[in-house]
Parts: sequence; C-alpha cells; structure tokens
Amino acid sequence: MKSVYQLSIVLMLSLLGLTKLHSQDWADLNRFKEANNNLPEISDNENRIVFMGNSITIGWLNSRPEFFKGKPYVNRGISGQTTPQMLIRFRQDVIDLNPKAVVLLAGTNDIAGNTGPSTIAMIMDNIKGMAEIATSNDIKVILTSTLPAYDYPWKPGLEPAEKIIALNKLIKEYCDDKGHIYVDYFSAMADEKNGLPKKYAEDGVHPTVEGYKIMEPLVEAAIEQALTN
Repeated sequence: MKSVYQLSIVLMLSLLGLTKLHSQDWADLNRFKEANNNLPEISDNENRIVFMGNSITIGWLNSRPEFFKGKPYVNRGISGQTTPQMLIRFRQDVIDLNPKAVVLLAGTNDIAGNTGPSTIAMIMDNIKGMAEIATSNDIKVILTSTLPAYDYPWKPGLEPAEKIIALNKLIKEYCDDKGHIYVDYFSAMADEKNGLPKKYAEDGVHPTVEGYKIMEPLVEAAIEQALTN
C-alpha cells in the first residue's frame, strides 16, 4: 500500500504531466481539428466566411446561433485567446478552410495580458501577420475594431479603454492603407466611459444578445462589400 507521501508525489507528477501536455498545445491547435476535418467540401458558388477570434466570437455562436444558421459562416473563436495564439492556428483554422473572406476580432485579451505583457505594436504585428497570410491566399480581409471595455472582471484595474482606442486607430489606419475592410463596432457600442453598457455586455466585456444584434448588420455589410469588391 502506498503512503500518503507516495500518493502525493504521484498526484503531483500527474498534474505536471497535464500541465506539460497543455503547454504543448499553447495555441489550442487541437480545438477545431475534428471540426475542420469534418467540414464539407466547399462548393463552387459558396461564399464561406470564417470568423476568427476569442470568447466574443465563439460566444456569438452560442448566444445567437440563428445568426449563423443556414449561412456559410464558420466560427473559429476560442475563449481567452490572444493574437499570437491566433496567428499560430491561423493557417489550419482559416486558410485551410478555403474561405472567401475572414472576419478577425481580436486584441482585448492581449491588452488584458492573458498570455503575458503585450504592447499595442505587438498586437498590431500579429494582426498584420494574419492579414498578410490571408491576402497571400486570395482571402478578403475584414478587420473589426476591438470592442469597448472599461475594465476586465478577471484582471481589474488595467484601465484598458484608452489602449483599445489606440489599437482601433491603428487597425483602421492599416485597413485604409492596405485596402482591407474595417468594421467599427466600437463607435456603435461604447458608452460615455468608452466601455460597454450593461445592455450590451453584463460583465462589460462579453456581448449580450442585444450587443450581438448591434454587431450583426455591421459585419454583414462588410461581408457583402468584401464579396462584391
């Protein structure tokens, strides 16, 4: 019979093993592996659109499944992700799916420091990297503003609002320079503190159904523009 000490060592080693296994898939490359393999072959007249992002993107599918139903929209959001993680999985979760366009919503988790400190320049470099990969594969690029946030419930006190404004300014300038389409969710949703009001996000970050309803016509207009240009 093993002693308590021995059992503790076994448990500790098991946890270390799990941690190591998780760290080896830092970008969560396995999350959509099966779903990607099971996607049907794209038809000649299908305008597949991939939505790439974080919890705000996957939360869209969970909160408003009717927005995606019956449309050639593929949701590839992963909660908590930052732009370097998205950049790593961009080829398998976007390029290899052969979409006509990609909608990228990202940046707030970088500002929150989810995977370590990030400057606005670092975030933009990753966004530019994804846009360049898409462009080189003849995929139209739709970059959206980062959503307003006055504070992060999981990391209070970071004062992200002004950083988000600065990031959005750079995203728009990049779109103007490269001919990409920019979707301004921020202006349509921000309150007087440059955060999200309760009606659009109970926790100040993740949209409610009403929040997503504000976003939907904006992104659909951008998609239509991308497909007709």
